[in-house]
Amino acid sequence: MLRNLIAKRCLSAVSARAYATKPVDGFIGAIGNTPLIRLNRLSQETGTEIYAKAEFMNPGGSVKDRAALYVVKDAEERGLVQPGGTVVEGTAGNTGIGLAHVCRAKGYQCVIYMPNTQSQEKIDLLRMLGATVYPVPAVAFDNPENYNHQARRHAERLSNAVWTDQFDNRANRRAHIETTGPEIWQQMGGRIDGFTCSTGTGGTLAGIARFLKEQDRNVRIFLADPPGSVLYSYIQSHGKLAERSGGSITEGIGQGLVTYYLQPDTELVVDALHFSVEKTFAMLYRLLDEEGIYVGASSALNVVAAVEMAQKLGTGSRVVTILCDGAYRYQSRLFSRKWLEEKSLYGAIPAHLQKYVVLP
Repeated sequence: MLRNLIAKRCLSAVSARAYATKPVDGFIGAIGNTPLIRLNRLSQETGTEIYAKAEFMNPGGSVKDRAALYVVKDAEERGLVQPGGTVVEGTAGNTGIGLAHVCRAKGYQCVIYMPNTQSQEKIDLLRMLGATVYPVPAVAFDNPENYNHQARRHAERLSNAVWTDQFDNRANRRAHIETTGPEIWQQMGGRIDGFTCSTGTGGTLAGIARFLKEQDRNVRIFLADPPGSVLYSYIQSHGKLAERSGGSITEGIGQGLVTYYLQPDTELVVDALHFSVEKTFAMLYRLLDEEGIYVGASSALNVVAAVEMAQKLGTGSRVVTILCDGAYRYQSRLFSRKWLEEKSLYGAIPAHLQKYVVLP
């Protein structure tokens, strides 16, 4: 009964806000209610219906705007930060950008620790938004110098400061139970066969999966995983293994740990799909050429997974995935011939699409 009541309230809130013609209340009021896009060419090709949630249309440019808002709200509700305080986070980029926007809107200082492997565009944007940024060497999570642990220690040294701990903060998952999941359910008219996406913290997958399964237990959930992640082996072995091979060059995904709040929701995931970097990059350029959609590599990986999931589920199946963010945050790499050749990826792009590699 309680779950049904929560679901009805979530859907009512989405219905009241969706595609509103009235002004919204500041930056925060603009988060969410993103369009659901039918990917026409891929749908026609596969004889299925493939849809993608356009999270790059959030005001901060990514799906992480939702998590950023909710982890700050959670800190406020629990009295962990007071007006004028400082929000500290360890992030590969998009959560930090969302937090920087939310902190500006709410009047907090923002401090971000991030691996120094991230794109310069992300670092520059964070600083333009007023955040203090510490790019630090990329080391494993179990190393005390991992960017997440450095962020925690930084917050502990300050008064009126909170480390929002996106990797183990249930408010991250809650954002998608209360907003993204209900939006997808309403936009699909309650007719959805499958959902798939990749994971960084796991909040998007866990939250959306939990909401959709509570509406219809027959909705199937697949995890999309790049090289360098432990999650594929974890799902395939039913939690017995957490092995990784290779490394991910897709920023923000390819995790070496199963997060606190993702672990209990892995029971909802019925399959895991593992893809090469080459497939991801070919799809990134296809989306630009065929759909006019300019997105980053994690979004392209999600679409590759959605295509495979739809084919597994069969003709006429209806599958949804997430377009996490736009490509402009990575364009100096993704559309640079030099970078692509250094990563041995230039040849993965179909010859007729190489015209889009316009940067040296």
